Amino acid sequence: MGRDGGGGGAGGMSESVLRKVLLSYCYVAVWIFLSFSVIVYNKYILDPKMYNWPFPISLTMVHMAFCSSLAVALVRVLRVVDLPTSPAMTPQLYTSSVIPIGALYAMSLWFSNSAYIYLSVSFIQMLKALMPVAVYSIGVLFKKETFRSSSMLNMLSISFGVAIAAYGEARFDLRGVALQLAAVAFEATRLVLIQILLTSKGISLNPITSLYYVAPCCLCFLVVPWAFVELPRLRAVGTFQPDFFIFGTNSLCAFALNLAVFLLVGKTSALTMNVAGVVKDWLLIAFSWSVIRDTVTPINLFGYGIAFLGVAYYNHVKLQALKAKEAQKKASQADEEAGSLLQERDGHGDRKSDNQA
Repeated sequence: MGRDGGGGGAGGMSESVLRKVLLSYCYVAVWIFLSFSVIVYNKYILDPKMYNWPFPISLTMVHMAFCSSLAVALVRVLRVVDLPTSPAMTPQLYTSSVIPIGALYAMSLWFSNSAYIYLSVSFIQMLKALMPVAVYSIGVLFKKETFRSSSMLNMLSISFGVAIAAYGEARFDLRGVALQLAAVAFEATRLVLIQILLTSKGISLNPITSLYYVAPCCLCFLVVPWAFVELPRLRAVGTFQPDFFIFGTNSLCAFALNLAVFLLVGKTSALTMNVAGVVKDWLLIAFSWSVIRDTVTPINLFGYGIAFLGVAYYNHVKLQALKAKEAQKKASQADEEAGSLLQERDGHGDRKSDNQA
């Protein structure tokens, strides 16, 4: 009987672990699918050879207006999530913390969407491999990362790989490369500033509350460049009738992607998303080559392979650092528990001595 009970407990435990693992894989699969869909959908809308609506600021504004509306409905009407209360989001905090992040997010989205007009999906994914390099470099600049020669060598290897991939690109366009590199720089700065302006102040925002605060701000920052860059061109193409199904489903995919990020990071970790992102990049490169018929050269793949190894090593180092931090935290908790037990034992011993006296 004892064995049966133990076997049942072990079976229940393994079943619970298996369920968690399967759920984690489901979250990863949903995030990869939605991220993949948004990238390909944006490429389809913006590319002159496809849907031919080359207005990246307008598309980004449609996304931000849609996400703002849904976020307000979820927070204020349906009350699905609560706003942060400790500390509360005051006007002063919003001005000093959220507005700079919103401005950087607007620039990042504008430039990254603009790059789809000039570059292939596969080459854009290769250029995005520079994100760890940008985040680390800006982190060192803002003193959020410690400069290490080993880390810098890894960043140089990633950069070298991307440079080789760029050298082998069949449809190299300097404007597109400049736009994508600017998007990477703005996004990396935004990620570092989130740590400095929000996380360090104890403000924790999930993707819904992030959209609630950031999306309207981002929309406002896009109005000025839109008025000067795209509004005159849109007036010139006054006969264009937008397809509400295409733009509606595209915006819905963009919003769903933010929810998928919430599930993936909340139920697993940000590192899991980074690793899943590497898988997504390879899938996009394969899709770009096989379906969209973009040219992917052997030099492209060789260069990206070098960058991929550098990014994989970067994620490995991050994982080891997280494990070490978790082990240190557990050891500290164990020391605290041992200390409290010793204090209790000493207290009991003192009381016993007093009673005997």
